[in-house]
Amino acid sequence: MIATLKNKMQSLGLEARRVMANQSGDQMTGWLIVVLIVVVVGAVFMTLYQDSITTIWNSIVTKITGLLS
Repeated sequence: MIATLKNKMQSLGLEARRVMANQSGDQMTGWLIVVLIVVVVGAVFMTLYQDSITTIWNSIVTKITGLLS
């Protein structure tokens, strides 16, 4: 699953790079593709690693509150 996602992200990145390098094309379309890729990658990352992120965040908050009290 991760390999497939990686391949799709690479192909989307190449497509975005091609669109942005095209001087006759619309540059806004290229930037919108880049923003879309960032949002999708962020959403996938948050979905896959939500438990780990929550655990790390709770650990950080516990250490900070322990230091302050």
